[in-house]
Amino acid sequence: MSSFTDFVELIRLEVSIYHNARVCGQWQLNSHSEGVTCFHMVTQGDCLLTVPGQGEGKGEWALMEGDLVIFPSEVEHTMVPITKLEGPQEHLLIADSQDRSGTSMLCGEVKFAHQGSEALLNALPTVFIIERNESSLWLNHLYQLIVAESLSIRESSSPILNRLCELLMAYALRHFVENEDCGSGMLALFAHKNISKALDAIHKNPAQAWGLVSLAECAGMSRTQFANSFKSLSTWTPMQYLSWWRMQLAWDYLRAGKSVALVAETVGYQSEAAFSRVFRKHFDQSAGAVRRSS
Repeated sequence: MSSFTDFVELIRLEVSIYHNARVCGQWQLNSHSEGVTCFHMVTQGDCLLTVPGQGEGKGEWALMEGDLVIFPSEVEHTMVPITKLEGPQEHLLIADSQDRSGTSMLCGEVKFAHQGSEALLNALPTVFIIERNESSLWLNHLYQLIVAESLSIRESSSPILNRLCELLMAYALRHFVENEDCGSGMLALFAHKNISKALDAIHKNPAQAWGLVSLAECAGMSRTQFANSFKSLSTWTPMQYLSWWRMQLAWDYLRAGKSVALVAETVGYQSEAAFSRVFRKHFDQSAGAVRRSS
């Protein structure tokens, strides 16, 4: 999974918590901001999640403590208590409301520093849920740390809680690639036991003069099998992925203030002019303009 870890590091996700409270009474939480990437975690108690038009049956899931819900692009949904509660809806500080019946809910928005995140988000399902169980020990460890932090602070969030939730998202994305059916798309390449070896090689040495034969050898596959499998999984050719990855790195280097000539060489182009043409075609703006905006 080193190639996928490289990708997650490149896009640099950042979490901001917008809700972390114990909700009591006849409560209901609805969509926060449709279209953004967000997550929800039940930290104490339980709730019923409803996402119209998604999942089996009525699109309902019973969420228990530590279960994690991720919306790559938030859609309409609601969360309500499984057991009916009495009284008006209240949002209380978790540390001060442990004697009240209710559900503690943690919700956060995820932003990415790199435009390459678009390829990741497009490859994910509308909503996916990771249950806290024996197959997700990482989730249990982070859940315990999140609860402990939530019980110790006097506000809804903290820098530590934000960092814990960034880890939560990174682990969740890796868990999805390792354990879920990625179907087709970019994530299916990372999940393929042979093709992922070729991606590892590209990521370790993007400037190398890679060709179909050399990449197939890295994958331990014949040239034909490698090319056909790559295309059927992602609709990309191996050379298209190589060019895409080089451009993602180039964007990052330019935003960091490196010169166009140096970036061109670093990502495998002998000619600055050739690099600039590919970059403009890929991003619809010049490499120089991206560098100047850093």
